[in-house]
Amino acid sequence: MSIRVIVADDQEIVRTGLRMILDAQPDIEVVGEAADGRVAVALARELRPDVCLFDIRMPDMDGIEATRQLAGPDVDDPLAIVVITTFDLDEYVHGALKAGARGFLLKDAGPDLLIQAVHAAANGDALIAPNVTARLLAAFSDALSTRPPAQPVEPLTGREEEVLITVAHGRTNAEIADELHISLSTVKTHLASLMAKLGARNRVEIVMWAYETDRIRS
Repeated sequence: MSIRVIVADDQEIVRTGLRMILDAQPDIEVVGEAADGRVAVALARELRPDVCLFDIRMPDMDGIEATRQLAGPDVDDPLAIVVITTFDLDEYVHGALKAGARGFLLKDAGPDLLIQAVHAAANGDALIAPNVTARLLAAFSDALSTRPPAQPVEPLTGREEEVLITVAHGRTNAEIADELHISLSTVKTHLASLMAKLGARNRVEIVMWAYETDRIRS
């Protein structure tokens, strides 16, 4: 079954580029496009796609409000939203995640990360671009420190600790493999083990735990 996606961006050339990248994947299909947030919301409610890919700055209604209407806390059957933008601003990241987005990417993130984010959102997971993850979690570190961190179900191995630190610094899987001189499949194995031991649903929660346990300081 293909992952059905709608793309919303006020620039036609951006929509065309995103469609080309996504439609080139054997398991992803772009089923609709919108040039503003209001049309995007109506289209999403009509088509019920697996993932919505929304720009933040759009006419009529911005991507954060569109996300809130489709995936916010008051929505009974929320859709999976990935927000993609040119603007690397904390307020946008916070606003998108608070509104219910399952991913946040910059437009220069590259095709691989875009495809990862769509797959993650379709699977109920979350992916935030590595170049904003560390700063975002650093901003949350004071709030996180008000509650005791969860203890892992089993102690972390030395290698898992190393992978944890690199993830917390915003490294991609490929960068972790290069830095630690291990294979990409080994990185994925360690990440799966970390999630299992920490009860984390995704790499963002792994980073949160690293901050909670003072392995990374803001």
